[in-house]
Amino acid sequence: MNCMPRMELMSHADEDDLVPSGLDLPSSLGALLWIFVLVLMFSQAVAYDPLDPTGNITIKWDVISWTADGYVAVVTMNNFQMYRHIMSPGWTLGWSWAKKEVIWSMVGAQATEQGDCSKFKGDVPHCCKKTPSIVDLLPGVPYNQQIANCCKGGVISSYGQDPAAAVSAFQVSVGVAGTSNKTVKLPQNFTLLGPGLGYTCGPAKIVPSTTFLTPDKRRKTQALMTWNVTCTYSQFLASKHPSCCVSFSSFYNDTIIPCPSCACGCESSKNCIKSDSRALNSPGINTPRKDNSPLLQCTHHMCPIRVHWHVKINYKDYWRAKIAITNFNYRLNYTQWTLVVQHPNLDNITEVFSFDYKPLIPYQSINDTGMFYGMKFYNDLLMEAGAYGNVQSELLMRKDDSFTFKQGWAFPRKVYFNGDECMLPPPDVYPYLPSSSPVSAPIVLRSLVLALVMITLLW
Repeated sequence: MNCMPRMELMSHADEDDLVPSGLDLPSSLGALLWIFVLVLMFSQAVAYDPLDPTGNITIKWDVISWTADGYVAVVTMNNFQMYRHIMSPGWTLGWSWAKKEVIWSMVGAQATEQGDCSKFKGDVPHCCKKTPSIVDLLPGVPYNQQIANCCKGGVISSYGQDPAAAVSAFQVSVGVAGTSNKTVKLPQNFTLLGPGLGYTCGPAKIVPSTTFLTPDKRRKTQALMTWNVTCTYSQFLASKHPSCCVSFSSFYNDTIIPCPSCACGCESSKNCIKSDSRALNSPGINTPRKDNSPLLQCTHHMCPIRVHWHVKINYKDYWRAKIAITNFNYRLNYTQWTLVVQHPNLDNITEVFSFDYKPLIPYQSINDTGMFYGMKFYNDLLMEAGAYGNVQSELLMRKDDSFTFKQGWAFPRKVYFNGDECMLPPPDVYPYLPSSSPVSAPIVLRSLVLALVMITLLW
């Protein structure tokens, strides 16, 4: 974008000033063209995750019946992301109607606003807004307001953690709409909050109708019409700063490498609270806000989450590392949390002691990435900041031919918490092996002394 004013100035400049002597104009234009292509490629790849290249949320609309002025559809949200889930307060789905459609009724979800329905007499629609916002119902609603896979407060598990819970659904009755495959106009401009920003949704596309099996599995039925919407996640759109950081330590070096300063931005440092503050005893200190604004413990990194990797023990054929995850947010606990680590020795992992573990193999020939998550009813809940705001585990890995403690090899290459990449310390500060110079110095000194003695005797 900064090129536009420059081009305007150049158009009024003298041609001799535009092309210095010795400059090949075609090659310069070629370089500019390559830069433009790279920028275009980057803009298209913002939502690409190299550790989960096919991860997305697919929203499927199945028209199951026609009505006098519209249709009834079952909307199903499938989370195909291996390690990114939607946590409380849950998802919010929005779109724009193509014409003047209204929502007569819903089962398993509700619109957050009704809108202006004053033109309707008698039966009043559930929602008349041009751009409705839909949220899931809370658990425990009456059975006549439920359908399968609804009413979980908008919480959807990641596909890698729990495929059966990686789905949410609701039923919607649409009026003032088309009543056949040829007259129905697809909704437009889909948006998804999960629960915050980060998702970008593509246009609705008509696909082959979904088929269903009857309960006895002896008969197939199919939807009258089906369309899909695909939404992908980008951490750049979700936040301008990381949401977690990583620190390192090892048994062979006393130095603890902390998270980088202001790793998650220091904008919240004015409103942070010290760990020994009396304000922590105030009622409601741990109550979440409607805008999900955090209340962080005052730290130099100002991150809600810190992941610590400690190289603990070296055996003959194995080595052990310890992982500790600490929550510094006093207003939020993390349910169904996930931790993804990329390390070359994870292909030889032998045992994980306190976490559940699943290898992630986005590229079949490389097995260097794994997902860790809490054991159900044991440590799958990471409590808010404080004495209980941490979970930890140890890993036992078998050494392979590439194993070494040199040059930071024992530390992870990438770390993700809840699907967001964490900031690692710079490689030049990683814990290093003790220098061998103190061992070899006496030998060198004795050699020099012996040489001087021999020279003196010979002299």
